Amino acid sequence: MTVRGRFITFEGTEGVGKSTQIANAAETLKELGIDCVVTREPGGTPMAESIRELLLAPRDESVNELTELLLMFAARAQHLHTLILPALERGQWVLCDRFTDATFAYQGGGRGVPSERIALLENLVQGDVRPDQVVLLDAPVETGMTRARKRGQLDRFEQEAVAFFQRIRDTYLARAKAAPSRYSVVNAADSLEQVSAHIRELMCKFQSDLL
Repeated sequence: MTVRGRFITFEGTEGVGKSTQIANAAETLKELGIDCVVTREPGGTPMAESIRELLLAPRDESVNELTELLLMFAARAQHLHTLILPALERGQWVLCDRFTDATFAYQGGGRGVPSERIALLENLVQGDVRPDQVVLLDAPVETGMTRARKRGQLDRFEQEAVAFFQRIRDTYLARAKAAPSRYSVVNAADSLEQVSAHIRELMCKFQSDLL
């Protein structure tokens, strides 16, 4: 009987180094002999990536908050049932760049969508599926945005005001505080070497917890 894989998500505001650290985590798991899949949200499958393009593209038309929320969960439904769940059932670990915590943070904290509305869609789309562990890469908003601007042209979300991202960060930290056993907060303002070492330690811990 195949043992279900572990579902680990990486969260944080813009410019905290999620892509770099997910690659680091994947390499660490490979060294530990663990087969893993790396994916992202919104996106992860061809259809979900098309929805991602709709969501991130800067546009003159105002995007209604409900439209944004429903598109997020439409992409998530496709991603979850087409890629994430099958991988977990095969025994693979899934490392995902953002998941529903991001919706509570961005659409909830950032846009002001009531958390009850998000939770309703979370239960509809996901059932009882939740990440086993959430790695929150946390840094002051100004630090992250400075890094994000250096990457080049900003997408629709990255063009928001600092106050928007501060609300997002506050929401992330509140969620982590409410469930400390499931969330690991990493200081992403530290040096790359320090953050990378912390992530490697976490992956080893997650693996040893199963032994």
